[in-house]
Amino acid sequence: MKSFVTAVGLLVCATSVVGHSIFQDLWVDGWMLILRRKDQVSTCARMPLSNSPVTSVSSNDIRCNAGTKPVTGVCSVPAGGEITVEMHAQPGDRNCKNEAIGGNHFGPVMIYMSKVSSSASDPGSGKWFKIAEEGYDTATKKWGTDSLNSNCGKKSVKVPASLAPGDYLVRAEAIALHSAGSAGGAQFYMTCFQINLTGSGTANPPGVSFPGAYSANDPGILINIYQTITKYIIPGPAVWTG
Repeated sequence: MKSFVTAVGLLVCATSVVGHSIFQDLWVDGWMLILRRKDQVSTCARMPLSNSPVTSVSSNDIRCNAGTKPVTGVCSVPAGGEITVEMHAQPGDRNCKNEAIGGNHFGPVMIYMSKVSSSASDPGSGKWFKIAEEGYDTATKKWGTDSLNSNCGKKSVKVPASLAPGDYLVRAEAIALHSAGSAGGAQFYMTCFQINLTGSGTANPPGVSFPGAYSANDPGILINIYQTITKYIIPGPAVWTG
């Protein structure tokens, strides 16, 4: 019996490690058709130090990931254009044959933005508003992470055209809920991208703070996903569409 329990434990650990991943690349619409969908790779990404998750919602690591620091690169994004964040398990691995986030790491995917004075130096301590989310579809029984896996790790969103121009941080996040049946079991995978938004909008939407936006007991964070789910409540604020 002991050897069986040990084997099961090793299998769970191995599955957990396999599922660790990083948002690492950014695609941006250009200002002309010929420049659309420009691959910025990770030039403006505050790359996490590893593909391990953050597990505490009360730590400052929940902002942009553990140990991350500002980088020199800033990506130009037109308001009203589209950005695409891209996740993969290992740094530099963009092979679509490999799952973006595997190991049964099911959960929601979200994208936030925060207006800052300088995206190349701000620590992410300001207010964040959500511009995209994908949770759980009760009809198809698919999660936001399933969409990442079926789309080579990519999640696209149109940046609201009404946003005021200037520097922003873009925070891409996936929450893995395979072990979220007990407090502290949810795994948070996030990366912050540094951008400069161009345009003529004036909107400065209200936002939430990280830490503070999530509680360890939120119904979308403390949940047994292996039971029947009739409704999944995505953590954080509602999407701001402008």
